[in-house]
Amino acid sequence: MGLKHQHLSLGNGWLLQSMLIFSMLCFLPSHCLATETVFEGPYDNETATQREQRMSWWREARFGLFIHWGIYAVPAGIHQGQAIENIGEWIMHYGKIPVVEYKKYAADFNPTQYDPEAWVLMAKDAGMKYIVITAKHHDGFAMFDTEVSDWNIVEATPYGKDILKPLAAAARKHGIKLGFYYSQAQDWVHPGGSTWEGRWDPAQEGDMDRYLQQIAVPQIKELFTNYGEISVLWWDTPIDMTPERARLFDGVVDLQPGIIMNNRLIYGPHGVYGFRGDFRTPEQHIPATGLDYDWEACQTMNTTWGYKSYDDQWKSSERLIRNLVDIASKGGNYLLNVGPMANGNIPPESLGRLKDVGAWMRVNSSSIYGTTASPFVRLPWGRATKKEYPNATELFLHIFDWPDDGRLTVDGLRNEVTGAYFLADYQRNVPITESANGWVISLPDEPLDPVNTVLVLKIKGPLDVARLLPTQTSEGVLTLGLADVAIHNPSYGGELTLGGDSDDNMVLTEWTDSRSHVEWLFDVKVPGQFDVYADILVKTATNFVLTIAGESSLVTVEPTDHETFESRLISRVVLPVGESDLSLRPSDTLWSPVQLRSIKLKPVEM
Repeated sequence: MGLKHQHLSLGNGWLLQSMLIFSMLCFLPSHCLATETVFEGPYDNETATQREQRMSWWREARFGLFIHWGIYAVPAGIHQGQAIENIGEWIMHYGKIPVVEYKKYAADFNPTQYDPEAWVLMAKDAGMKYIVITAKHHDGFAMFDTEVSDWNIVEATPYGKDILKPLAAAARKHGIKLGFYYSQAQDWVHPGGSTWEGRWDPAQEGDMDRYLQQIAVPQIKELFTNYGEISVLWWDTPIDMTPERARLFDGVVDLQPGIIMNNRLIYGPHGVYGFRGDFRTPEQHIPATGLDYDWEACQTMNTTWGYKSYDDQWKSSERLIRNLVDIASKGGNYLLNVGPMANGNIPPESLGRLKDVGAWMRVNSSSIYGTTASPFVRLPWGRATKKEYPNATELFLHIFDWPDDGRLTVDGLRNEVTGAYFLADYQRNVPITESANGWVISLPDEPLDPVNTVLVLKIKGPLDVARLLPTQTSEGVLTLGLADVAIHNPSYGGELTLGGDSDDNMVLTEWTDSRSHVEWLFDVKVPGQFDVYADILVKTATNFVLTIAGESSLVTVEPTDHETFESRLISRVVLPVGESDLSLRPSDTLWSPVQLRSIKLKPVEM
């Protein structure tokens, strides 16, 4: 795994035509994303009903376990006494370890504590419905018995056994779907395998086409032939892949009919994903407003995928549970990673957090499994998921922030509510009254679950929810306050948060991580040209990327005086009628922490 890596899907002779169409349509990255939906990969002839049937188990599941395990668990982030920066499974790359030297670690890979059934039960008890494990990562090491290379767990380690076969058997026994991660292009050991930022050892030199023909394609066939039903193929890093090279995998899908694949087989033009596969794969982040296609957010519990002995930046159980809910509320799946140790044990920190998630899921799983995205643009106190039926809807309200006054407002809900109950206590009375803007629910003094109490509303008829977005005043001014902001933080690192002592005095603060960004949705009734102002405090000059209605520009904000907030003109834009969005992202060119109170768009005087 690693940032910068996303990709495509495989099929039968469809790639060249798709690339030609894509190159004609896709001139800018934003256009690439917009036209991405014309590509369906090997299932380009399936009907909507057939796709629904094929994807149904995956959409129902919502929650899966990622396992990154390999030789890299032996050095565990330390090579020759030196801590190697960055993620643990990339130690060979970031340490520029020669092939012969790296291969020596295999002699110490002897996972005698490996218990595949215990792993499957761990996932099942956590509420996970599927497992994806690294069959081969970028170091080229096969965690299975392969006939095309001796760089595998059977021949190169004292353990001497295939670990995938017993895992596949245990998964079938306990009703868990199994998927394989496979690094098809990037391989740092086999000659000809691609590398990110170039090869560092003459032993890596070779012909990539030959590598694909003699290693990657035969190993995919082995994985699709020798392990029973495989439900997911998780490609990763299509470095140096071309349509012709991807075509080498044509027909492989026939060995596992109905398999689901991600979007990481090949890059499209401009380095974007271009070919969508069956689902998109946002890595280490949750899209602020979801995506318009099936998607799965993959994340670590700490900062690394493969085991790294000194990485103690663990997310809390509360964070993991809320991540799961956040992702489900946006229509996605959550693929949560563990990195086992070289002896086969799962780190205790991971085990404890999975137990906590499982305890929450045993009470609340019906609010996750089989649900679809929230009908609300934003809920200030939490999230929502839903299950829709022909003449009714179950609306699951996930209450993160318990209201001090005991009144939970659900503005925008126009339907009749026929009942309300807590998943943690079906018998408790829940008074609910209609208001001018929706409904108000009277809550107990204390939450039933401090992490996330789930309240179910039973809705009569097809769901009818108003999209309550910020809109213009009678003077045409549009104010984007922090009550409506969507905050996007990376999976680890700094946490951009809301500060202030009241709803009217909120401040975006702790913007110490340049990967964090913010976004607003709003509604324009009267179109025209607008000046964009930021109510901001910044001690040193900083750059932002401002994106409005799909158009991006680089904005420099000079320091404010006397460490006070100032209203700064940062851009001038033209906006059409209708819904639009605005985001602010720190720029790589110049950035320092800022505090922000609001964004205001004022019509330009003509």
